Amino acid sequence: MVFVKWSRAWWIAAILLVFSGIAFVMLTENVAISGSSTALSESGWRANFSAPLDADAIEKGAVYLTDAGGQKLDLDMQLANGGRTLEIPDIASGDYTLHVTKSALTSSFLKSLSANQIEFTIQDEVQNLAGEEELRTYFTRLLNLQKDNPFYRGFGEGVDNAEESASGESGGMGGGDHSSTNNQVEGIDEGDIVQTDGDYLYSISESSVMISDIRDPENMELAAVLKLDGETYPEELFLFGDTLIVISSRFSLMETEGDAEMESFMPYSGLTAVSLYDVTSPENPELIREFGNEGTFNNARLSNGILHYVSNVFPNYWILEEQPDVELRPRLFDSAQGGELEPLPYEDLTILPGTMEGSYSVITSISLEAPESNEISTKGFLGGNEQMYMNEQHLYLTASAFETAEGEFEDTALWVPQQADTEIFKFSLDGISVEFIASARVQGSLLNQFSMDEFEGHFRLATTEGVAWAPASEPKNHLFILNEQLEQVGSVENLAPSERIYSVRFIGSKAYMVTFRETDPLFAIDVSDPAAPEVLGELKIPGFSNYLHPLDDQHLIGFGYDTKIEPVKGGGEPRIVTGGMKISLFDVSDMGDPKETDTEIIGGPGTYSALQYDHKALFRHEAQSLFGFPISIYTGDGTEYIEFQAEGALIYSITPEGIELSADLTQPSSQPYEDWNTSVQRLAYAKDALYAVANTEVRSYRLSDFEPLGTLPLQ
Repeated sequence: MVFVKWSRAWWIAAILLVFSGIAFVMLTENVAISGSSTALSESGWRANFSAPLDADAIEKGAVYLTDAGGQKLDLDMQLANGGRTLEIPDIASGDYTLHVTKSALTSSFLKSLSANQIEFTIQDEVQNLAGEEELRTYFTRLLNLQKDNPFYRGFGEGVDNAEESASGESGGMGGGDHSSTNNQVEGIDEGDIVQTDGDYLYSISESSVMISDIRDPENMELAAVLKLDGETYPEELFLFGDTLIVISSRFSLMETEGDAEMESFMPYSGLTAVSLYDVTSPENPELIREFGNEGTFNNARLSNGILHYVSNVFPNYWILEEQPDVELRPRLFDSAQGGELEPLPYEDLTILPGTMEGSYSVITSISLEAPESNEISTKGFLGGNEQMYMNEQHLYLTASAFETAEGEFEDTALWVPQQADTEIFKFSLDGISVEFIASARVQGSLLNQFSMDEFEGHFRLATTEGVAWAPASEPKNHLFILNEQLEQVGSVENLAPSERIYSVRFIGSKAYMVTFRETDPLFAIDVSDPAAPEVLGELKIPGFSNYLHPLDDQHLIGFGYDTKIEPVKGGGEPRIVTGGMKISLFDVSDMGDPKETDTEIIGGPGTYSALQYDHKALFRHEAQSLFGFPISIYTGDGTEYIEFQAEGALIYSITPEGIELSADLTQPSSQPYEDWNTSVQRLAYAKDALYAVANTEVRSYRLSDFEPLGTLPLQ
């Protein structure tokens, strides 16, 4: 065995590369133990090991628990995940120590423990941090875990993006005289790259926000340009009355205090900035306030005049040994308070139960009724977050819980992560007050925000268990229903073995799930009884849907891809070839017998739309039953020959009777690839005109017949 002394930068690089899915040879014989420093008594406690323990380790006393007085306890403890996870489901509040002796190990190449004990606290309710010492102890412990096991998942989680109204109608783009964002929950606005109030169009263009006067669609004018400072890039826009909200990511050089090695490795730090503009006069927008915090922007919602946004903050705790006084709290700024970065008070920091993460989930809230002066509430929660769901009463954050893959990789010196579980954290909303309520953990990973929903006090979510890079792991799919305290009350498990979830939609007491491997099974699930959800029907068709949208109470629209099965010469498993974009109309009036009543295939292999990965790209005009989306069309045989044909947008009339093309707004191209500057990003309407918004131009069309009206360069 070769021992290598890792430099600080290489150690950090190894951890980050693991999160990119890269496996490395383990250069140590130590078996690392990890577990949360705090947990709730109602949720129990668990510890994870970097190598499996002997199946009889608990019975032979090689793994045991002591209380604060050192008394050995007889509690129900179980080994799971092939011996890599210890679970203690029932444990009272108090301070404990887990002991693991060397005789608990079974691995032939990992023969020693990096530490033979781990201390933790069980609480009856979540408590805010007591002060600096508790926070520093938390990160020192995490740092030691990562030194013992460079592949420990302590850097928090990635960022990515669930909501549904009781009626199943998604918000926005509906019955007014102008369009709005295709929101998932009725009354809960989501930010987007384009917003309109019917007279002006607000759109993101690179590092600027363009304000276009569209009152006369034949003679549009550029009213104003908001050029953001330095390395600042707008992510999302909201409109609330006369206030334009611009949420941006801002980058700057890290403060490395002369450490050239660190500066060359991680030279930039990020800020999430919220800029509030008074657009009472859109030609003369006025910046009235700017605030934000360190960290990367995750997601935001606007409900009843209150903006909530979530960011991920990764403190520089890995330099604790060299700089023991490093600030470990998220830093905030507010122009109304001088604009300087100041650390979040300790009393506003909480360790989420069951987590041992190197990142914060920071939730910031403000009422926009008086944006210049209203109080800003910011809470920091130690624990990562990826997906977000919000309705008027609750906000949910989820994070992936990675564990070591089992099966064919088990006897190698590789650490191969598998996204095994999903951690859920529930918060109550009362004005700008955000309070933690409960947490839970379920098997499998979420696809996106539509995998989650709350209805009549129950939280529903759909997950896929198993990953592609673990050969022995066959994917299987689950639907879980949790009560108000996030306790599981019902489930449908092991759906569509060997397939993965491609889209989910919850509509009141009904749920629809699309899985795929060779064909597209659409499952219709009755979730009216939370304790006994039931699959009522299944439809298998070629292709798959990435996004499901409710047309009415008895019909769904599916947007996805067409596929075909091609035999492989010499035998073997046939090859699945993806073709053009596919629109499907589903009749789900009989849940026991769902039907695909109409389809539309657009282009050939390579054709794609932003709608297939971003639901906000869907244009709707309910009064005229119109649905549209940006499109890039390719043709070819799906193998060696693919040719770019056109780009622009398509608009369809979709009713229970069928799918019909209403407007082809694509432009043929002589170029071999798309032009990002002129590619349509969003469609919007205002009064009697339609607008196709690109990075450098806005095109207007008559809504009645889609005849071109004008073009506005955004320069």
